[in-house]
Amino acid sequence: MNTLAKKPPSRAESLYLAVKEMAIQFEFKPGERINEVELARQLGASRTPLREALNRLVAEGFLVLKQGRGFFCRDLKPREMFELYQFRAILEVAAVRLACEQATEQEVAELARFLDETGPDEGGRSSEELVSLDEYFHEKVMALSRNMEMSRTLENINARIRYFRWVDMDSKRQGTQHEHREVVRAIVARDAELAAHHMNAHIVRRLDQITAAIKESFSRIYLVG
Repeated sequence: MNTLAKKPPSRAESLYLAVKEMAIQFEFKPGERINEVELARQLGASRTPLREALNRLVAEGFLVLKQGRGFFCRDLKPREMFELYQFRAILEVAAVRLACEQATEQEVAELARFLDETGPDEGGRSSEELVSLDEYFHEKVMALSRNMEMSRTLENINARIRYFRWVDMDSKRQGTQHEHREVVRAIVARDAELAAHHMNAHIVRRLDQITAAIKESFSRIYLVG
């Protein structure tokens, strides 16, 4: 029996995660003021731990605090998304260089096996599932860098751009998998320059599609509402 099993999240952590997921999925409309009383009632929470969760999400970039006015959902800003993708590219290029130095043969083989097992096509998966697989690959490469601070930063970026990637993922699995395999082959060869080139091209190529994805996201948010 594993005595080091992960403990279930505390009530405060569960509340934070619930509100974070709402923010990621834009259950609050862009620029909308959050009704703390209604949200507390909806989640069965008291105001103090809810306020702590909201402040934490402000610090992480998911919400905005306007002095004297309260908490607001973040706006949909193409420039902000561009900057997050740009920062992601910088982080992941640095990470894949380190992975070429730090990763063991077994770890790289496991990464290649993950690509084999998840396949080159959609396989009937939803956009959410496809994004989850994509995030898993990128976060595993990041983990091979052995830099926990970079890993935590990437997790934050991925969460903040996740909704747009859901919208943008349809019918792109084959191209994504091909690019992932190029990255892995470069790591296997311990060719840091080639790995960095493929990783940068893979992420930056997506920048051209951000504005269209945001427009489509905006439509879906309000259609759902």
